[in-house]
Amino acid sequence: MPKQTFFNLPDEKRNAILDLAIEEFAENDYKNASISRIVNRAGIAKGSFYQYFEDKKDLYLYLIDLSAQEKTNMLAENQPPDNNMDVFSYISWLLRTGLDFEFSNPKLAQIGYRAIYGDAPLPTETREVIEEGGMQYFRQLVDQGVEQGVIDPEIDTDVAAFMFNVVFTNLGDYILKQQAIEPEQVLLDSGQSLLSPETERLFEQVLRILQSGMGVNSVTQA
Repeated sequence: MPKQTFFNLPDEKRNAILDLAIEEFAENDYKNASISRIVNRAGIAKGSFYQYFEDKKDLYLYLIDLSAQEKTNMLAENQPPDNNMDVFSYISWLLRTGLDFEFSNPKLAQIGYRAIYGDAPLPTETREVIEEGGMQYFRQLVDQGVEQGVIDPEIDTDVAAFMFNVVFTNLGDYILKQQAIEPEQVLLDSGQSLLSPETERLFEQVLRILQSGMGVNSVTQA
């Protein structure tokens, strides 16, 4: 975590350093991200950086935590429109809210994505907590769907949870790549380019595949 000297900085300077760090780690994997580039662009001495953070890893873990906090806050602030909706309707809402986060914060989202699938120096226990936390959440949703009668009880719970987790984690990045949209473009137009028929088509296709593969009567008998 940052040292207190970082939080003591004026808001403008602290936010400028943070923005440059987010940009650096969004555009580069951990190995190639450069503290020198960050401090040069921020116009501060490299020694000053070590008054704010212990090292590169300390900064990176802070950005990971920031990404997770921002996504959690968005989910908390945007409650489902209907508390009695079935699991597939809830998943649809959850995916759309997740996409809203990724389209509104594409660089933070990219950092989070690299943390899970890239070369991030996350402690083993931290990575396991992240991965198992997502799986446990989606296992509960699968069990709920079975109870509601919308998910086939013959579906393997772990497989279904894995599929939901993968889609939730990767859908935004997939849509950006399918449409050859760069994060900078999303920032410039506030995500308007993503509100397109093609985005909607991709989203609906994913939901259709999930529901047709897991819904009641979807499992064929051998």
